[in-house]
Amino acid sequence: MHPTIQRMTEIIASGDDTKIIEVLAEDVKFLPPTYWKTWTGREPCAAILGHVGQIFQDFEYRRIMGEGNDWALEFQCKVKEFDAVGVDLITLNDDGLIQTFEVVMRPYKTVGVLRDEIMGRVTKDPRFLAFQNALS
Repeated sequence: MHPTIQRMTEIIASGDDTKIIEVLAEDVKFLPPTYWKTWTGREPCAAILGHVGQIFQDFEYRRIMGEGNDWALEFQCKVKEFDAVGVDLITLNDDGLIQTFEVVMRPYKTVGVLRDEIMGRVTKDPRFLAFQNALS
Protein backbone atom coordinates (compact mmCIF):
# COMPACT_ATOMS: atom_id res chain seq x y z
CA MET A 1 0.00 0.00 0.00
CA HIS A 2 1.22 3.52 -0.78
CA PRO A 3 2.52 5.32 2.35
CA THR A 4 0.04 8.22 1.85
CA ILE A 5 -2.92 5.85 1.68
CA GLN A 6 -1.62 4.03 4.76
CA ARG A 7 -1.22 7.34 6.63
CA MET A 8 -4.70 8.49 5.60
CA THR A 9 -6.28 5.30 6.96
CA GLU A 10 -4.31 5.74 10.21
CA ILE A 11 -5.51 9.34 10.56
CA ILE A 12 -9.11 8.29 9.99
CA ALA A 13 -8.81 5.41 12.46
CA SER A 14 -7.33 7.77 15.08
CA GLY A 15 -10.37 10.07 14.92
CA ASP A 16 -8.04 13.10 14.84
CA ASP A 17 -9.41 14.88 11.80
CA THR A 18 -6.99 17.81 12.21
CA LYS A 19 -4.20 15.64 10.76
CA ILE A 20 -5.87 14.98 7.39
CA ILE A 21 -4.21 18.13 6.02
CA GLU A 22 -0.85 16.28 6.20
CA VAL A 23 -1.74 14.08 3.23
CA LEU A 24 -3.48 16.68 1.02
CA ALA A 25 -1.79 18.48 -1.87
CA GLU A 26 -1.92 22.28 -1.73
CA ASP A 27 -4.35 22.40 -4.67
CA VAL A 28 -6.28 19.21 -3.80
CA LYS A 29 -9.73 18.79 -5.34
CA PHE A 30 -12.50 17.19 -3.26
CA LEU A 31 -15.67 15.98 -4.98
CA PRO A 32 -18.31 15.17 -2.33
CA PRO A 33 -21.24 12.77 -2.72
CA THR A 34 -23.73 15.36 -1.50
CA TYR A 35 -23.78 17.83 -4.42
CA TRP A 36 -22.11 18.65 -7.70
CA LYS A 37 -19.41 21.05 -6.60
CA THR A 38 -15.68 20.62 -6.38
CA TRP A 39 -13.85 22.03 -3.38
CA THR A 40 -10.30 23.10 -4.17
CA GLY A 41 -7.44 23.77 -1.76
CA ARG A 42 -5.96 22.14 1.31
CA GLU A 43 -7.74 24.24 3.97
CA PRO A 44 -11.35 24.00 2.75
CA CYS A 45 -10.97 20.32 1.85
CA ALA A 46 -9.49 19.53 5.26
CA ALA A 47 -12.38 21.40 6.91
CA ILE A 48 -15.00 19.44 4.96
CA LEU A 49 -13.28 16.10 5.56
CA GLY A 50 -12.97 16.93 9.26
CA HIS A 51 -16.71 17.47 9.52
CA VAL A 52 -17.44 14.28 7.62
CA GLY A 53 -15.20 12.41 10.03
CA GLN A 54 -17.29 13.68 12.93
CA ILE A 55 -20.61 12.86 11.25
CA PHE A 56 -19.79 9.32 10.13
CA GLN A 57 -20.27 6.67 12.81
CA ASP A 58 -18.90 3.12 12.83
CA PHE A 59 -16.71 4.02 9.85
CA GLU A 60 -14.64 1.18 8.46
CA TYR A 61 -12.71 0.59 5.25
CA ARG A 62 -13.78 -2.80 3.88
CA ARG A 63 -11.39 -3.03 0.93
CA ILE A 64 -8.47 -1.00 -0.36
CA MET A 65 -7.58 -1.45 -4.01
CA GLY A 66 -5.06 0.26 -6.18
CA GLU A 67 -1.49 0.81 -7.12
CA GLY A 68 0.74 3.70 -8.05
CA ASN A 69 -1.24 6.94 -7.92
CA ASP A 70 -4.79 5.55 -8.29
CA TRP A 71 -6.68 4.09 -5.32
CA ALA A 72 -10.22 3.00 -4.44
CA LEU A 73 -11.12 2.56 -0.77
CA GLU A 74 -14.49 0.92 -0.14
CA PHE A 75 -16.12 1.89 3.16
CA GLN A 76 -19.20 1.36 5.27
CA CYS A 77 -20.57 3.65 7.96
CA LYS A 78 -23.66 5.11 9.55
CA VAL A 79 -24.99 8.66 9.30
CA LYS A 80 -27.28 9.01 12.29
CA GLU A 81 -29.36 5.81 12.15
CA PHE A 82 -28.89 5.29 8.40
CA ASP A 83 -26.45 2.77 6.90
CA ALA A 84 -24.23 3.67 3.98
CA VAL A 85 -21.56 2.22 1.76
CA GLY A 86 -19.26 4.13 -0.49
CA VAL A 87 -15.93 4.42 -2.22
CA ASP A 88 -13.19 7.01 -1.85
CA LEU A 89 -11.56 7.43 -5.27
CA ILE A 90 -8.14 8.92 -4.68
CA THR A 91 -5.47 10.10 -7.09
CA LEU A 92 -2.05 11.00 -5.73
CA ASN A 93 0.24 13.58 -7.29
CA ASP A 94 3.93 13.04 -8.13
CA ASP A 95 4.85 14.10 -4.57
CA GLY A 96 2.66 11.32 -3.17
CA LEU A 97 0.00 13.67 -1.76
CA ILE A 98 -3.72 13.42 -2.41
CA GLN A 99 -4.49 15.47 -5.53
CA THR A 100 -8.08 14.34 -6.12
CA PHE A 101 -10.45 12.87 -3.54
CA GLU A 102 -13.86 11.87 -4.91
CA VAL A 103 -16.50 10.15 -2.79
CA VAL A 104 -19.35 8.10 -4.20
CA MET A 105 -21.91 6.83 -1.72
CA ARG A 106 -25.32 5.20 -1.40
CA PRO A 107 -28.17 4.98 -0.55
CA TYR A 108 -29.69 8.26 -1.62
CA LYS A 109 -31.52 8.81 1.68
CA THR A 110 -28.29 8.59 3.69
CA VAL A 111 -26.53 10.98 1.31
CA GLY A 112 -29.37 13.48 1.93
CA VAL A 113 -28.95 13.16 5.70
CA LEU A 114 -25.18 13.65 5.28
CA ARG A 115 -25.78 16.78 3.17
CA ASP A 116 -28.05 18.27 5.84
CA GLU A 117 -25.53 17.49 8.59
CA ILE A 118 -22.63 18.98 6.61
CA MET A 119 -24.52 22.16 5.78
CA GLY A 120 -25.49 22.59 9.43
CA ARG A 121 -21.82 22.44 10.40
CA VAL A 122 -19.90 24.25 7.68
CA THR A 123 -22.13 27.31 7.77
CA LYS A 124 -20.87 27.84 11.35
CA ASP A 125 -17.21 26.85 10.77
CA PRO A 126 -14.87 29.89 10.75
CA ARG A 127 -12.40 28.06 8.45
CA PHE A 128 -15.14 27.40 5.94
CA LEU A 129 -16.67 30.87 6.22
CA ALA A 130 -13.26 32.49 5.62
CA PHE A 131 -12.85 30.39 2.47
CA GLN A 132 -16.38 31.24 1.29
CA ASN A 133 -15.80 34.97 1.89
CA ALA A 134 -12.58 34.85 -0.13
CA LEU A 135 -14.61 33.60 -3.09
CA SER A 136 -17.20 36.39 -2.83
